[in-house]
Amino acid sequence: MDHYTALPIHPAALRELRDRDDAGRACVPYGDPEGGSPLRCCLRRSVAGEEIALVSYAPLRRWAAETGAAPGAYDEQGPVFIHAEDCGGPGPEAGRHYALPGALRTVRRYDAAGRIAGGGLVELGEDPEADLDRALAEAFADPGVVLAHVRAVEYGCFQFEVRRH
Repeated sequence: MDHYTALPIHPAALRELRDRDDAGRACVPYGDPEGGSPLRCCLRRSVAGEEIALVSYAPLRRWAAETGAAPGAYDEQGPVFIHAEDCGGPGPEAGRHYALPGALRTVRRYDAAGRIAGGGLVELGEDPEADLDRALAEAFADPGVVLAHVRAVEYGCFQFEVRRH
């Protein structure tokens, strides 16, 4: 089985988001009182007391700017948690998907033009990485799919991106 790698938010985008988010709002850091927030900069959950921020992020818009795609109405933005300062990205403690058994995820597929090319619901079981790998293998079995976004069902939050390899 192929293994698909979750991509964190690119460091250049993080620098911008730590100033102004994709909705144009200033970043407002705070100490995470309980921990457990899913950090998109390093693909792990926050620890109580860490300085984090909740910012608006437009992953498809940023990908389209890189590739010249024109996603039109499929361009959207939503909330993501990031460290308030540079954290160095994913480290050895980060899980590939930092997903927990029992979580519900959607996998949205996009074509080279940035248009939705399908999607699916994934209920993560005892081996959440294997469940996500199966869903991503299904997504990328379509040769027209170049990008997939994994989102949380409960809040619609962007979790991570996977590109065709």
